[in-house]
Amino acid sequence: MTLEEVLIQDNNMARAPCAGKILEDVLVSAKTNECLTIGVYESAKVMNVDPDSVAFCVLATDEEFECDIALQIHFTLIQAFCFDNDISIVRVSDMQRLSNIVGDKSVELEDAHCVLITQNPAEGSWQDPALEKLHLFCEESRSLNEWVPEITLPER
Repeated sequence: MTLEEVLIQDNNMARAPCAGKILEDVLVSAKTNECLTIGVYESAKVMNVDPDSVAFCVLATDEEFECDIALQIHFTLIQAFCFDNDISIVRVSDMQRLSNIVGDKSVELEDAHCVLITQNPAEGSWQDPALEKLHLFCEESRSLNEWVPEITLPER
Protein backbone atom coordinates (compact mmCIF):
# COMPACT_ATOMS: atom_id res chain seq x y z
CA MET A 1 0.00 0.00 0.00
CA THR A 2 1.30 3.44 -0.87
CA LEU A 3 1.36 6.32 1.59
CA GLU A 4 -1.43 8.03 -0.36
CA GLU A 5 -3.64 4.91 -0.09
CA VAL A 6 -2.99 4.68 3.66
CA LEU A 7 -3.88 8.35 4.16
CA ILE A 8 -7.07 7.97 2.11
CA GLN A 9 -8.04 4.84 4.04
CA ASP A 10 -7.41 6.56 7.41
CA ASN A 11 -9.46 9.59 6.33
CA ASN A 12 -12.34 7.39 5.14
CA MET A 13 -12.35 5.42 8.38
CA ALA A 14 -12.76 8.67 10.31
CA ARG A 15 -15.59 9.92 8.04
CA ALA A 16 -17.45 6.63 7.51
CA PRO A 17 -19.27 6.22 10.87
CA CYS A 18 -20.77 9.70 10.59
CA ALA A 19 -21.71 9.12 6.95
CA GLY A 20 -23.33 5.78 7.86
CA LYS A 21 -25.63 7.41 10.39
CA ILE A 22 -26.49 10.23 7.97
CA LEU A 23 -27.25 7.70 5.20
CA GLU A 24 -29.51 5.73 7.52
CA ASP A 25 -31.38 8.89 8.55
CA VAL A 26 -31.84 9.98 4.93
CA LEU A 27 -33.10 6.53 3.91
CA VAL A 28 -35.61 6.44 6.76
CA SER A 29 -36.82 9.95 5.89
CA ALA A 30 -37.07 9.11 2.18
CA LYS A 31 -38.99 5.91 3.00
CA THR A 32 -41.44 7.88 5.15
CA ASN A 33 -41.96 10.32 2.28
CA GLU A 34 -42.26 7.55 -0.34
CA CYS A 35 -39.16 8.76 -2.18
CA LEU A 36 -37.39 5.40 -2.54
CA THR A 37 -37.04 3.04 -5.45
CA ILE A 38 -35.81 -0.39 -4.39
CA GLY A 39 -34.33 -3.04 -6.67
CA VAL A 40 -31.93 -3.14 -9.60
CA TYR A 41 -34.59 -3.44 -12.31
CA GLU A 42 -36.97 -0.92 -10.74
CA SER A 43 -34.08 1.52 -10.36
CA ALA A 44 -33.05 1.04 -13.99
CA LYS A 45 -36.62 1.84 -15.07
CA VAL A 46 -36.67 5.09 -13.05
CA MET A 47 -33.23 6.08 -14.35
CA ASN A 48 -34.37 5.47 -17.91
CA VAL A 49 -37.74 7.23 -17.65
CA ASP A 50 -36.91 10.14 -15.32
CA PRO A 51 -33.19 10.48 -14.54
CA ASP A 52 -33.69 14.02 -13.22
CA SER A 53 -35.75 12.68 -10.32
CA VAL A 54 -32.84 10.58 -8.98
CA ALA A 55 -31.10 12.39 -6.14
CA PHE A 56 -28.88 9.63 -4.73
CA CYS A 57 -27.97 5.99 -5.39
CA VAL A 58 -26.99 3.26 -2.93
CA LEU A 59 -25.53 -0.02 -4.15
CA ALA A 60 -25.42 -2.94 -1.73
CA THR A 61 -23.84 -6.32 -1.80
CA ASP A 62 -22.59 -8.89 0.66
CA GLU A 63 -20.40 -11.97 0.58
CA GLU A 64 -23.18 -14.11 -0.89
CA PHE A 65 -23.39 -11.94 -4.02
CA GLU A 66 -19.74 -10.84 -4.48
CA CYS A 67 -19.20 -13.40 -7.25
CA ASP A 68 -22.50 -12.72 -9.03
CA ILE A 69 -21.25 -11.58 -12.44
CA ALA A 70 -24.67 -10.38 -13.62
CA LEU A 71 -25.04 -8.20 -10.53
CA GLN A 72 -21.55 -6.76 -11.01
CA ILE A 73 -22.43 -5.88 -14.63
CA HIS A 74 -25.62 -4.15 -13.43
CA PHE A 75 -23.57 -2.24 -10.84
CA THR A 76 -21.11 -1.12 -13.51
CA LEU A 77 -23.92 0.14 -15.75
CA ILE A 78 -25.67 1.90 -12.87
CA GLN A 79 -22.42 3.53 -11.78
CA ALA A 80 -21.74 4.73 -15.34
CA PHE A 81 -25.24 6.16 -15.57
CA CYS A 82 -24.82 7.94 -12.23
CA PHE A 83 -21.46 9.41 -13.26
CA ASP A 84 -22.89 10.61 -16.59
CA ASN A 85 -25.87 12.26 -14.85
CA ASP A 86 -24.05 13.72 -11.82
CA ILE A 87 -25.86 11.46 -9.35
CA SER A 88 -24.01 10.80 -6.10
CA ILE A 89 -23.47 7.11 -5.44
CA VAL A 90 -22.18 5.01 -2.53
CA ARG A 91 -21.76 1.35 -1.72
CA VAL A 92 -22.72 -0.45 1.46
CA SER A 93 -21.43 -3.91 2.26
CA ASP A 94 -24.40 -5.15 4.31
CA MET A 95 -27.39 -5.71 2.05
CA GLN A 96 -29.41 -7.24 4.89
CA ARG A 97 -28.97 -4.13 7.04
CA LEU A 98 -29.96 -1.92 4.09
CA SER A 99 -33.05 -4.01 3.40
CA ASN A 100 -34.01 -3.74 7.09
CA ILE A 101 -33.83 0.05 6.85
CA VAL A 102 -35.74 0.50 3.59
CA GLY A 103 -38.02 -2.52 3.68
CA ASP A 104 -41.34 -3.27 5.26
CA LYS A 105 -41.07 -5.32 8.45
CA SER A 106 -43.77 -7.72 7.22
CA VAL A 107 -42.22 -8.40 3.80
CA GLU A 108 -38.71 -9.72 3.12
CA LEU A 109 -37.00 -7.75 0.33
CA GLU A 110 -35.45 -10.01 -2.27
CA ASP A 111 -33.58 -7.28 -4.14
CA ALA A 112 -32.19 -4.40 -2.12
CA HIS A 113 -29.00 -4.33 -4.20
CA CYS A 114 -29.86 -0.88 -5.53
CA VAL A 115 -31.81 1.83 -3.74
CA LEU A 116 -32.54 5.20 -5.30
CA ILE A 117 -33.56 8.28 -3.40
CA THR A 118 -35.83 10.26 -5.68
CA GLN A 119 -37.22 13.75 -5.51
CA ASN A 120 -38.77 16.28 -7.78
CA PRO A 121 -37.97 19.82 -6.62
CA ALA A 122 -40.23 21.27 -9.33
CA GLU A 123 -43.24 19.73 -7.58
CA GLY A 124 -42.04 20.84 -4.15
CA SER A 125 -41.47 17.28 -3.00
CA TRP A 126 -39.52 16.06 -0.03
CA GLN A 127 -36.17 17.69 0.75
CA ASP A 128 -33.78 16.51 3.47
CA PRO A 129 -30.83 18.70 4.54
CA ALA A 130 -28.89 15.56 5.47
CA LEU A 131 -28.95 14.56 1.80
CA GLU A 132 -26.73 17.56 1.07
CA LYS A 133 -24.24 16.20 3.63
CA LEU A 134 -24.15 12.91 1.72
CA HIS A 135 -23.53 14.77 -1.53
CA LEU A 136 -20.64 16.62 0.12
CA PHE A 137 -19.26 13.30 1.44
CA CYS A 138 -19.33 11.89 -2.10
CA GLU A 139 -17.75 15.02 -3.56
CA GLU A 140 -14.97 14.89 -0.98
CA SER A 141 -14.43 11.19 -1.71
CA ARG A 142 -14.13 11.91 -5.43
CA SER A 143 -11.49 14.53 -4.68
CA LEU A 144 -9.57 11.72 -2.95
CA ASN A 145 -9.98 9.53 -6.07
CA GLU A 146 -12.54 7.29 -4.40
CA TRP A 147 -15.28 7.39 -7.03
CA VAL A 148 -17.76 5.10 -5.27
CA PRO A 149 -17.13 5.42 -1.53
CA GLU A 150 -18.16 2.62 0.78
CA ILE A 151 -20.23 3.49 3.82
CA THR A 152 -20.80 1.23 6.79
CA LEU A 153 -24.34 1.40 8.11
CA PRO A 154 -24.59 1.52 11.90
CA GLU A 155 -25.68 -1.65 13.68
CA ARG A 156 -28.98 -1.86 15.52
